Amino acid sequence: MPGEEKNPAPPASPARGQGPDRVAKTGEAKRSQPAPKPPLPESLREPVDGFLAYLQLERGLSRNTTAAYQVDLLQFADVLVSLKITNWADVVGAHVSDWLYGLSRQGMATSSMGRKLSAVRMLARYLVKEAVCKQDFTELVQGPKTSRRLPATLSETDMETLLAAPVSGTAHGLRDRAMLELFYSSGLRVSELAGLALQQIDLQQGFVRVFGKGAKERVVPVGGSAALAVADYLAAGRPGLVKPRTGSALFLSERGKAISRKTIWALIKGYARKAGLPKCVKPHLLRHSFATHLLAGGADLRAIQEMLGHADIGTTQIYTAVETTRLTDLHSRYHPRGR
Repeated sequence: MPGEEKNPAPPASPARGQGPDRVAKTGEAKRSQPAPKPPLPESLREPVDGFLAYLQLERGLSRNTTAAYQVDLLQFADVLVSLKITNWADVVGAHVSDWLYGLSRQGMATSSMGRKLSAVRMLARYLVKEAVCKQDFTELVQGPKTSRRLPATLSETDMETLLAAPVSGTAHGLRDRAMLELFYSSGLRVSELAGLALQQIDLQQGFVRVFGKGAKERVVPVGGSAALAVADYLAAGRPGLVKPRTGSALFLSERGKAISRKTIWALIKGYARKAGLPKCVKPHLLRHSFATHLLAGGADLRAIQEMLGHADIGTTQIYTAVETTRLTDLHSRYHPRGR
């Protein structure tokens, strides 16, 4: 009737399966979600993009290395945005130091902080070169103090046990045996091993041509055992893995494509467990063992540097400390006056 107050509409019932408690909890969950990060302003983003392109195109760094730089630089850029800084020209050393201090408070390892600082230092130098900044804002920033750990290695006996782990009667076994033998024989990085093409290895002459960090080329010897293992794989293993669209990759996956670094990592860990090795065996352990065993056998440090593809001899010298430590340990255990 006119002038009569209408009954108010009843409140909407919760959806099926949702009681009042569930609705309330859902609302709380939405409120507790962190707010999305604001997008980086172009004045910060574009110089970073230019720097990453410079690393890949002019410096020849790999995609993986460039991607690692990108993660670190964007993290620092996010910190700058939170400080209301939108131009690299306004960044000073204190901003970098405070960022590192915050990472330290969060418990980040000094090695990781050092890597992040290295990325920011390289960017700062690039920005000066490109006239984006007048001076290097990282020049007076002190990096975290790191104690250089000696690289872990396998003994020659453990290495032989690992190399014998793959079963050679199958295509996969022949491939895995060849990979392990070549890995250890030539001291390759896992990315170098995964990326090898057929034309890069010469079994008759006994060498492999490798393109390492920064697309730098080096020629590394291939030992007799590794050459035989690779020859067996090429004759009886690789043909069984070839697919219609297989390219020139040396080591093939089940799908006929170049084997990935992750697969190599998993295979090495699996064979280490099968061999009963006590250490946590990672791919780089084979490279460390290659260098340490060469040095123990009397190889020249400069020759090892060249085979490993180290730009700085100081990086290779760490293996002399490994050998010295081993000899000291042997002396203390077996010399009558060493205890």
